[in-house]
Amino acid sequence: MGPITTRTALAFAPLALFSATPAYAELINAANPETIKAIVESQGWPATIVAKEGDDPYIESNRNGLKFLVLFMNCDAGERCKTLQYYMGFSDAKDVTLERLNQWNKEKRFARAYKDDAGDPVLEMDVDLDFQGIPRENVGETFNTWASLMDSFRAYVFEK
Repeated sequence: MGPITTRTALAFAPLALFSATPAYAELINAANPETIKAIVESQGWPATIVAKEGDDPYIESNRNGLKFLVLFMNCDAGERCKTLQYYMGFSDAKDVTLERLNQWNKEKRFARAYKDDAGDPVLEMDVDLDFQGIPRENVGETFNTWASLMDSFRAYVFEK
């Protein structure tokens, strides 16, 4: 076998470049609740899908005793959902003032707090998975952010 010529090296260069390119991450969207359930469970949290005929599905879960929901939103008749909303509330903290919740919203990012129709303070975080979706690792990271926000919100709501 003779020496490698410039022509031979150039012929194999695209193959070397292709093999060095990292694999694309798996993209996750909100179309399949089972996929989102598996990501919730990979965080070490239980997850139950609730799907009623004619309603958008949601997942019930909890982390460290904090119950929360993963709501599938922007759906087409309960299917082909495009976004998620993480949701939690405290029915035993009705005395939290709107001013206090407004202060939370002023100081925190990624999630909003308000009083629901029953007067309970709630926390919501929206996650847009429209189009092709986002990498699985990013979806997992949204749950890490949510976990931190849940802990902070509980401490904030019950702080004396």
